Amino acid sequence: MFDPVLRRLVDGPLDRAGAWLARGGVPANGASLVGLAVGLLAVPALAQGWYGLALLLILLNRLIDGVDGPIARHSTSTPFGGYLDIMCDMAFYAAVPVGFALADPANAVWAAILLASFVCSGASFLGRAVLAATRDEVYDGKRGRKSFFHAAGLIEGSETIAAFVLFCLFPATFPWLAGLFAGLCVWTSVARVLEAYQSRDIF
Repeated sequence: MFDPVLRRLVDGPLDRAGAWLARGGVPANGASLVGLAVGLLAVPALAQGWYGLALLLILLNRLIDGVDGPIARHSTSTPFGGYLDIMCDMAFYAAVPVGFALADPANAVWAAILLASFVCSGASFLGRAVLAATRDEVYDGKRGRKSFFHAAGLIEGSETIAAFVLFCLFPATFPWLAGLFAGLCVWTSVARVLEAYQSRDIF
């Protein structure tokens, strides 16, 4: 929901950083993998209850994720790079709830519910992209330059990171926050399916 607004604020600085890294020979795919590795380190940090460190690693992951696309555009952009980027994103998003489940057994059920909602949201997002490709739909570009169609939704990347930040700042409230966020993810999934159905006769 907030991705288009935030993209207008961060695209310029991220593009300049990506251009600088590309000139230094940093590969975009390498940046994606490093970002994933950094993000996955948040899992043991969360398991140990080191929420401040986990938050730092989560934010660092998102920063690195923000520059791999610009690096590719200033060097060599490939379809595989876009595929690897979204795979790393999905793996990171799935890993964070696991960390909270490991931190406290009382979180486990809510982490599982949250992961199930992520599967629904991810399927609605990627499935919508496949459908858009078969219809020759044009991506509107509001969420920055992307390698494939990005469907809008109530819950997108910005909202997910905001939720992760809240989880780390208020870990005792994780069950409540996770349940609320899971509901919003399911809502987003249903809305995407309805939008795809309603637009079926346009293309």
